[in-house]
Amino acid sequence: MADEKTPIDHALDVLVYAPFGLALSVRELLPQLAEKGKQQLTGQVTMAKMVGQFAVQQGQSEADKAFRKAREQAQGTLEQLGRFGAPAPSPAEAAAPSTNNGVRATTKQPAAATRPAPTSGPGAGALAIPDYDSLAASQVVPRLTGLSPEELEAVRAYEADHRGRRTILNRIAQLQG
Repeated sequence: MADEKTPIDHALDVLVYAPFGLALSVRELLPQLAEKGKQQLTGQVTMAKMVGQFAVQQGQSEADKAFRKAREQAQGTLEQLGRFGAPAPSPAEAAAPSTNNGVRATTKQPAAATRPAPTSGPGAGALAIPDYDSLAASQVVPRLTGLSPEELEAVRAYEADHRGRRTILNRIAQLQG
């Protein structure tokens, strides 16, 4: 029974002797603990760095492949467009009667002639967005944010009178407040 401690002895061990012993040992243990932590952290940082470098290399490789594939597709499309530059005449054009010197008269009208004539507003050349008529709505919408209120109104009027694309008109309405 000599080995059993009283509750007071336990309390003294935990509250007095252990903290005092720890304080005395800190001088000896601190450098060892710091070195152990440094070694483990250095190993983890080195591993993370290697994984990051590998990921970047893989990403660059995949991006290069995707870029080469897109470039090849674009070149193929451009080559096809070059070969087939002029569209074949439609059956109606081929059957149209000949006029002066064997030149066929066509009944096909340009696409712009089928749209209603604009009632008001500026022409496409007067707009703040260059080549406006050749742009898709997805290309026009991001360019609207940098325009002044007057330029926005000019684009709105032109779009409303010509193609009437809701995406563009709705975005202009949002920007105009």
